Amino acid sequence: MAISTDSTFVLAHWKKELNAEYMMLSDHMRKVSEQYGVLITQVGMSARATFVVDTEGKIASIEEGSAALDPTGAETSCSRLQHKK
Repeated sequence: MAISTDSTFVLAHWKKELNAEYMMLSDHMRKVSEQYGVLITQVGMSARATFVVDTEGKIASIEEGSAALDPTGAETSCSRLQHKK
């Protein structure tokens, strides 16, 4: 799942453009970004970050900045979680 401060209209465009098979949710009110500590209030956007959350709702890993653009880190974390079962 992806969460972005973009509007649902913009996310629908990117979902189609990227042929994404995962959900894209809009945090247009910026509440999730604020709760996760990535909201940049001066510009009303969130910093780029990837959070991997386990099945118990605990954050297993965080990738920030340019590292969050590459899905490899999140994929590795998800793989590790799968092997813990």
